[in-house]
Amino acid sequence: MLSRVPTNLPPHLIINFIKKYLNSGDLARARQLFDGISYPDVQSWTLLISAYTKNGRCKEAIKLYTEVKNSRKIAPDKFAILAVAKACAASGDLVNAKEIHSDALKYRFGSDLILGNALIDMYGKCKYHEGAERVFGDLRMKDVITWTSFCSCYVNCGLPSEALLAFREMGLSGIKPNAMSLSSILPACSDLKCLNMGREIHGFGIKNGMGENVFVNSALVDMYSSCSSIKHAEMVFHNMPRPDVVSWNVIISAYFSNGNCEKALKKFQQMRNQGVKLHIVSWNSVISGCADNGKAQEALELLRNMQELGCKPNQITITSVLTACTSLEVWRGGKEIHAYVVRHCFMGDLAANTALVLIYAKSGDLEMSNRLFGMMPLKDTVAWNTIIIANSMHGRGEKALSLFNQMVGSGVKPNSVTFTGVLSGCSHSQMVDEGLSIFHLMIKDHKVEPDAEHYSCMVDVLGRGGRLTEAYNFIQQMPMEPSAAAWGALLGACRVYKNTDLGRIAANRLFEIEPDNPGNYVLLFNILVSAKLWEEASLTRKMMRDRGIRKVPGCSWVRVGNRVYTFVVGDKNNNMNNDIYKFLDEIRMKMKLAGCYPDTEFVLQDLDGEEQEDSLCNHSEKLAVAFGILNLRGESSIRVFKNLRICGDCHNTIKFIAKFVGVQIIVRDSLRFHHFTKGLCSCGDFW
Repeated sequence: MLSRVPTNLPPHLIINFIKKYLNSGDLARARQLFDGISYPDVQSWTLLISAYTKNGRCKEAIKLYTEVKNSRKIAPDKFAILAVAKACAASGDLVNAKEIHSDALKYRFGSDLILGNALIDMYGKCKYHEGAERVFGDLRMKDVITWTSFCSCYVNCGLPSEALLAFREMGLSGIKPNAMSLSSILPACSDLKCLNMGREIHGFGIKNGMGENVFVNSALVDMYSSCSSIKHAEMVFHNMPRPDVVSWNVIISAYFSNGNCEKALKKFQQMRNQGVKLHIVSWNSVISGCADNGKAQEALELLRNMQELGCKPNQITITSVLTACTSLEVWRGGKEIHAYVVRHCFMGDLAANTALVLIYAKSGDLEMSNRLFGMMPLKDTVAWNTIIIANSMHGRGEKALSLFNQMVGSGVKPNSVTFTGVLSGCSHSQMVDEGLSIFHLMIKDHKVEPDAEHYSCMVDVLGRGGRLTEAYNFIQQMPMEPSAAAWGALLGACRVYKNTDLGRIAANRLFEIEPDNPGNYVLLFNILVSAKLWEEASLTRKMMRDRGIRKVPGCSWVRVGNRVYTFVVGDKNNNMNNDIYKFLDEIRMKMKLAGCYPDTEFVLQDLDGEEQEDSLCNHSEKLAVAFGILNLRGESSIRVFKNLRICGDCHNTIKFIAKFVGVQIIVRDSLRFHHFTKGLCSCGDFW
């Protein structure tokens, strides 16, 4: 409870006491004193509004303004409106921003330059360029702040072309840009990758004494980096006399954006060595840079360093590092971060939750992925897309379609990615009629124009459903040039349904579109061997040799404990080598006793190097599965990842192992997830 504050003071003393409380940081007593005034004055009111905003309590600032104004005890002056406009800007509150603009017009401050500039800035922070345009048009006089705020508003609203046009008009009107103008407009050049304009602005800055301005230089580093001119970005940074922490963050992000992770990490270490005080943005820049460039282990190590140095991760940190945890090598790190999210009450964060849904789906734990999604309090389009795609990649087409219907029913608008996910689910589950229906609803009900990826998905839907002629005709009628994905989907279907004629057509088109892709030659070879067209199949292999095309060898991974083990075809390097091959020999004998014999057709067809092996026992996925089974340690499932499509014989063998051992085996190949349980696979033997 607060102690009593002075009452019945004359106005000038009330102001003094309010100022005293505010200067000492005692906002509560200042407010108590203000509330005790029968007829408060506008100056005290304005001071309190500004104090709330400075303390990050923008909602309370806006509420105080609204309550006092509605009480009709005080009419706001331009300074009160200016104070609350800053609160709206800081909070991005567009609804109240429009009300404040209306008050400015109502009380006849519409042409006031200072207030007008603040209103333009407010609308820019609220990303509402129409409001800024109205304020700009009402101002009789415009200074450099007006034009700078106006340009910045367009940049914030994602309208870089309009920003550059306004910047040119600023010059034509006789207003000379200052350093803030340049640092505000350069991001427009970055967005448009407009290097020439960026160079012109750079030259203008040097000629007008802004060459050492840290804000301009930071914006220049970002501009040159966005335009893939990293050498110029480095030159600007190295010429800065005293780069601040923002400048360091920008150059580090520039290296990451251009794929130069080593330089970025080296620069970050240099930044630390020079004693630059790191803040949360610095850590987030380097962690997200590592995550975006596939440096998952480095991202996790940086997160540990950050915490050891006493810097607490925020929601951006968590989301960034979670995106790095989708690979098998660091999947356990994702589980640890999930625990951190729960402990530190980040479960309400939409981006972090969505990333967790994706991590569990990509690691093979679809059940946990669906459970987490169901617990999310808020779900946007990205979240719905993630769970739909998760179920699709696991072959749960019906679930993906059900989720799509729930999404639409909840009022969330589907986009292009949504339909790619749903159609993919329909193809993996051979839901042809449902796929056709969704494809037609895209335009009719949801106004989403199908692109090449959607057409390719539809070819896959028709092909996997055995309607190969329809799939071929569908390709012929595509409004754009058919992509490699479309022809590849048809070729894959021809392998399954042994359609040699259409297989030749699809393969020949693929040889033109992507002549260096070995997978297309492999599929055609398989089709020809199945049809016993040995001579033609031999010509396909000769074509590969003549063109110097070699397929990447098969490779599989399995996690046991805290370590990931890698296996290649015929691998003999594992410490449990004898146990692995003994286990597979026993499985092969039991399969024969059960009437299941190795399908040597797959040995003949495999061009990833495994066809040279004497036995199908040597395939990398079998070795990985056997190693996982031998190291179960009480677990009820194992997960294996493979870089290529799983072969048919391995698929049959793993079904048998899952039934014989009584465990669930999840295999992720280059196409999808396979869930092997009780002798069955979730793909329905179609992949």
